[in-house]
Amino acid sequence: MWIREILLAIAGLSAGVAVAGGLFSFIVELGVIADFADRTHTGDKVCFYEDCAALGGILGNLVTVFHTGIPAGLPGLAVFGIFTGIFVGCWAMALAEILNVFPVFMRRARITRYLSLFIVCLAAGKGLGACLFFFRGW
Repeated sequence: MWIREILLAIAGLSAGVAVAGGLFSFIVELGVIADFADRTHTGDKVCFYEDCAALGGILGNLVTVFHTGIPAGLPGLAVFGIFTGIFVGCWAMALAEILNVFPVFMRRARITRYLSLFIVCLAAGKGLGACLFFFRGW
């Protein structure tokens, strides 16, 4: 009986390590962390940023697997939501940038002159959609 549980634990841990390694290598390959360090002129702290991303993934997995609550209340939930939204938005923009979605769309639609307005409208729509989702409960 114990051998089965130990083998299941080893298999689960191995699968989790493989998936987490793939996710973090994908983050590095997209260049999200290096791009942020370049834009903020803090290239000397790239290793620290990568360690923080890995630590965030590890802590997120621990909280998810062990159903541990973090007693931060409503303000902590708001801060968590903001950071999660920033993270997801950065992922979406990084994927779109890698796939050259926006430049191709802008050229085909012939709206290169209004690129900044397009990006602001995209961000406002995403924010409005998130507010509608969370406040209306859809």
